[in-house]
Amino acid sequence: MAHHLLNRKICTLLIVALLGMVATAQKPPMPNDTAKHEDSIVVKLVTFYPGDEVFAVYGHTDLRVTQGKHDYYYNYGVFDFKTPNFVYRFVRGDAEYMCGVLPPNLAAYGMDGRRMIEQRLNLTQQQARAVRDYLVINSLPGNNTYCYQYLGDNCSTRPRDIIEMALGDSLHYAPVTDFVTYRDMMSHYTANYPWEQFGIDLVLGPRLDQPLDERQRMFIPMALMQAYDHATVTRDGQTQPLVIDTQVMVDGSEQGTVLPPTPWWRTPIAAALLMLVITVAMTVRDLRRRKVTRWFDTVLYTLYAMVGCVLFFLMFCSVREATWPNYNAFWANPFMLFPAVAVWFASARSALKAYHWINLMVIVLLMLAWYWIPQVANPAFFPLMALPAIRSANFLLINRCNS
Repeated sequence: MAHHLLNRKICTLLIVALLGMVATAQKPPMPNDTAKHEDSIVVKLVTFYPGDEVFAVYGHTDLRVTQGKHDYYYNYGVFDFKTPNFVYRFVRGDAEYMCGVLPPNLAAYGMDGRRMIEQRLNLTQQQARAVRDYLVINSLPGNNTYCYQYLGDNCSTRPRDIIEMALGDSLHYAPVTDFVTYRDMMSHYTANYPWEQFGIDLVLGPRLDQPLDERQRMFIPMALMQAYDHATVTRDGQTQPLVIDTQVMVDGSEQGTVLPPTPWWRTPIAAALLMLVITVAMTVRDLRRRKVTRWFDTVLYTLYAMVGCVLFFLMFCSVREATWPNYNAFWANPFMLFPAVAVWFASARSALKAYHWINLMVIVLLMLAWYWIPQVANPAFFPLMALPAIRSANFLLINRCNS
């Protein structure tokens, strides 16, 4: 099973890389090349529903421009793993994505039967021409890269911005009245991927929990598609729907091709509770022996310090959205490397005692006050917060009994 999944992931990455090379190699027609078709420009918003891979769970958006015999899909979700330091730059937040161009026969390649919807947009020929010209120029080498941001600048928001550029003040979105946040929307699509959501909740702070207006919600392709269904344009004093017609190009589930729900015993909360049980058992053993199990504290606090290093890097070095501030850094931070090392040195006992008092008070106060903190916590966080607090209390109690 693991071998099969590994092969599948490798094949998926190869497909992405292949499409990236094909997309960047395509040469869409320059505006002057198609002047004779000026009255037949059609622009469509293309939405692909979620796929089963982690990078596909939020779906995907293309813009399709048809003009006579020329028919191209413009894809702002192309990336190249061969780019130097791509993974580091992706984590830091300055990874370059590309606008790729694909012909119709390749547009859905690698989408694995995912539901595909095309909405024909109500644009005048002048507006459609503006979209076409922008896409053609923006897809040329030297113009086709941008700094990808998963909330504010991605494969869904780029098409939105281009359509807004063409329509200007004539475009109107339906107002929203419900309270929805980035985290709410992301958790909806990661419902069957609890570890993905755990990672999001861990590294992204309270900016993810602010209410969203109608435009901000469009960072999700399906939300953009639904917003366009209710959007209108004002033309010659009349209000008209933005979408002229909708066509299902590939039928499929409205939930996409996501994986089935993760069994409860493989979820973050199950892992966190198991760690809590082990920690409590080890602490009870220590209290009975009146002796701290130093190797256990070293392993535990080192793991937390490593997580803390990631959080601090994202907060202070990354240009990613929503990584600053992050209240999780109070219970997982690089300073936890100190108790991991100091527990082995008798000369550090006084400093270690002071650290454990501070650590215990900070975590307890954090857990008690989290209801009022403007950052939603993953359910698995609370047992994970308890672990270092329990070990701090364990050290203080044993130190007091032996003094």
